Amino acid sequence: MIDIKVPAVGESISEVTLVKWLKKEGDYVERDEVIAELESEKATFEVNAEQAGVLKTIGKEGDTLKIGDTVAQIDETAARPEGKKADAAPAAVAKAASAAGEGGKAIPATTQAVPATAQAPVTAIPNDIKASPLAAAIISDKKIDASSITPSGTGGKILKQDVLEALEHPGRKPGASLFTRSDRREKMSNLRRTVSRRLVEAKNTTAMLTTFNEVDMSAVMALRAKYKDKFKERHGVNLGFMSFFTKATCFALQDWPAVNAYIDGDELIYHDYCDISIAVSAPKGLVVPVIRNAESLSMADIEKKVVELATKARDNKLSMEEMQGGTFTITNGGVFGSLMSTPIINIPQSAILGMHKIEERAVVVNGQIVVRPMMYLAVSYDHRIIDGRESVSFLVRIKELLENPDQLLFGKDPVKTLLEL
Repeated sequence: MIDIKVPAVGESISEVTLVKWLKKEGDYVERDEVIAELESEKATFEVNAEQAGVLKTIGKEGDTLKIGDTVAQIDETAARPEGKKADAAPAAVAKAASAAGEGGKAIPATTQAVPATAQAPVTAIPNDIKASPLAAAIISDKKIDASSITPSGTGGKILKQDVLEALEHPGRKPGASLFTRSDRREKMSNLRRTVSRRLVEAKNTTAMLTTFNEVDMSAVMALRAKYKDKFKERHGVNLGFMSFFTKATCFALQDWPAVNAYIDGDELIYHDYCDISIAVSAPKGLVVPVIRNAESLSMADIEKKVVELATKARDNKLSMEEMQGGTFTITNGGVFGSLMSTPIINIPQSAILGMHKIEERAVVVNGQIVVRPMMYLAVSYDHRIIDGRESVSFLVRIKELLENPDQLLFGKDPVKTLLEL
């Protein structure tokens, strides 16, 4: 028998939770085949079979295991079942994954070797059920059975309102009478417990304040409309808002370095680089992967990195390294319809930028009332290290750069630079 032990996943992590078995007791598994999914306080990861043989499960789903505990055993002396060829299972999974990618498209080669059961989130929507992106995000976040939702969209598509209706009236379909008042108790995951602890710690250990401003998104939206097709054709990725905000943030952080610093004991640590954390709502909770040296990346590189990290977060594939560090955080509540919020600092960082919903509003420009696409911005900051002047000036700088996106090339007004003003 070969013991399969819980691997070490980080210096500060001493225990994990067995989320689910991907193979059953008595199954014949191939070497390196994924047999279980574990979750630490920071990420979800997989356990592989170290040899081919018959699996004996020891831990149970939901168990809390210590690092080094035996989670399973494999009898490598067991005879291979008749008709089962070596490495047949991984090959079959890869072929199926390639043929049944999201939306009928082939999954990239880098993910084909991952078993479909391990790659999809626990609350993944079946391929035969259609949903809008926002509805799909809420379904994953709230862990709703998509088949129990009555769709109202064209072609049987589930819309946001359908999901909200299901949440508001659990156990019944719209128009039907309520027939259950049952309660459901679930154990908090390691990730959710960690998020809870860190949020409370941030509120209790920092002198947190929030300052607000609003930005006219007309120039950015016009630029995206003009160049989005060429950008997609040239770089193979969509031109989103995140690259504009990340670029603007990096220039503003260089102008106001205290916002990019943090307190360590009685010392202040300043950073000459911008590692931008982006808050992502994953199926199992909030995760904050990091874009390293964002100040050195092009717009296309930023967009590619955002897609890469968001996809890994959705599929629970983020590594510990990809979520550690970060000097400043950007969170976008606008994708869920938030008009304004006060984001909580991602400690030990000293500030966080909150993006929100773009909404057409009446504003005064040159004495005239006009309709413009406006967005509220919020910066929450630790007043122990960042003064009001710095936080407000930082946010105003971001506003200036977004309303004049030509300055994002090198962070300054071209005409003033020409005139050395």
